[in-house]
Amino acid sequence: QVQLVESGGGLVQTGGSLRLSCAASGSVSNLYALGWYRQAPGKQRELVATITSTGRTNYANSVKGRFTISRDGAKNTVWLQMSSLKFEDTAVYYCNYRSLAGSLANYWGQGTQVTVSS
Repeated sequence: QVQLVESGGGLVQTGGSLRLSCAASGSVSNLYALGWYRQAPGKQRELVATITSTGRTNYANSVKGRFTISRDGAKNTVWLQMSSLKFEDTAVYYCNYRSLAGSLANYWGQGTQVTVSS
């Protein structure tokens, strides 16, 4: 019932910047949490950053000060602004939506590849 489409991934050099977008459509709740997760080959998927419908944000320690998560007023798009990128940031980045009301629905986007190189 909720569709998530990520965009903005690509190849960037170490120290560069990249902006990811996630467009949500469908039955989006008024109470929700949106998050960015990433998974590198051979590693577990990890939480990068989250933002709630009230504007509360949370970041992994590894990205604090470098990444910024935000959303628009219509609550249909969430961004992840990434700066000072490191090789360790290379991963597939997934957008996640979780309803915090009703059925507590959980949805994932298809993922977008971010590759950081020298």
